[in-house]
Amino acid sequence: MDARSSSSMHVVMLPWLAFGHILPFTELAKRIARQGHRVTLFSTPRNTRRLIRIPPELAGNIRVVDITLPRVERLPEDSEASIDLPSDDLRPYLRVAYDAAFADKLSAILQEPWPQRPDWVVIDYAAYWAPAAAARHGVPCAFLSLFGAAALSFYGPPEGLMGRGKYARTKPEDLTVVPDYVPFPTTVAYRGLEAREFFTPVLAPDESGVSEGYRFGKCIEQSQLVGIRSSAEFEPEWLQVVSGLYQKPVIPVGLFPPPPTQDIGSHKAALQWLDGQARRSVVYAAFGSEAKLTSAQLQAIALGLEASGLPFLWAFRQPTDANEGKSGLPEGFEERINGRGLVCRGWVPQARFLAHESVGGFLTHAGWNSIIEGLARGVRLVLLPLMFDQGLNARHLTEKKISVEVPRDEEDGSFAPKDIAAALRRVLVDEECEVFGDKAKELAKLFGNDEMNDQCVRDFLKCMSEYSRQRQVAL
Repeated sequence: MDARSSSSMHVVMLPWLAFGHILPFTELAKRIARQGHRVTLFSTPRNTRRLIRIPPELAGNIRVVDITLPRVERLPEDSEASIDLPSDDLRPYLRVAYDAAFADKLSAILQEPWPQRPDWVVIDYAAYWAPAAAARHGVPCAFLSLFGAAALSFYGPPEGLMGRGKYARTKPEDLTVVPDYVPFPTTVAYRGLEAREFFTPVLAPDESGVSEGYRFGKCIEQSQLVGIRSSAEFEPEWLQVVSGLYQKPVIPVGLFPPPPTQDIGSHKAALQWLDGQARRSVVYAAFGSEAKLTSAQLQAIALGLEASGLPFLWAFRQPTDANEGKSGLPEGFEERINGRGLVCRGWVPQARFLAHESVGGFLTHAGWNSIIEGLARGVRLVLLPLMFDQGLNARHLTEKKISVEVPRDEEDGSFAPKDIAAALRRVLVDEECEVFGDKAKELAKLFGNDEMNDQCVRDFLKCMSEYSRQRQVAL
């Protein structure tokens, strides 16, 4: 790090092209900038327009660099994030475009003179080529995990993620058992169906040349620091396991939920409807930007919400088989729930909805972003895990008696409306509901604690600065 910048750093950030990655990277960028450091955030034009909002007071410290993706065979035009892809089978082609465009831009910025040249590069899991590129120019890398420490612990050491050594997973069944390096009893492991659905898309090499697991492992192995979106107060035992696996500094960077300040767009009527509901009575239902649900799955969710008898607001996305004329909603559903439930289509201001005092429950896919957003607002969780780390998150939170998980059929992954309804009633109205309410209130003081979250960011930056200082001394 240049002597002139001893109290301030220039940090380049490379999020993966998914809403659930771009948004938390942007939130962390703002928190870093508020500490007086400069941030360059890589994105693409369409994602910048849709997602990235930099407050005027931080505009001088945050530069958003739009990178145009190259044309890639089979990648649909205007596909700049995973939500744009009609099928998960196309994800590898988005990674091909990301690798080509973002690697070139990183190489260019690493060759610029100070102060444009970064002091640190903070990378997401996909940028497995970034640590080596940064090292060629004497710049260190920090890997930022948007997964919690429990999920990271289950995935194991870097060499295992890259398919080498004792902890390489070579068949789906390997993902259904708790690894022997976890020194305490736990249920955090995949179920059979989850393991089968996870194995090939994540651990087998794809059209980009490597697997997603390899990307993870390489990023961790070659980065100088690892930041985890978590806190020592929430999962100290799992953070200890990760530190032992990685054998390098592992720092919880905080949870940094987004503030509930989004523009409400076309959803003014939904907020007015919420205003008229009893405090903590409404279920908010949403399943993230990654999961692509079928009409049959959406119908089961609809019937479960209806059978619960609870007021609800559902962030509805079209089913994957919509082009076959299927709506995803049972016949007459919206007429039957008129007044008691709302179906909101398109983008919704999730942070605003979750912060509303009438929302008491959150039916969610158990993505780490959504868990953080819900718990930060003191909302009780019902979990319906669908993909990626979500099953691990569900086991973790259920084990801590924070939430209830909706069961799924082990063979075909289906779930029943009666089970959704029962889980919702259990956390919101049945005899034990106050236990979940008390837990949600307690966790809101941790997850929604801005002072704690900012202190975690300061600790992360202090570790980065100290590493750079020691490196300068050694040189």
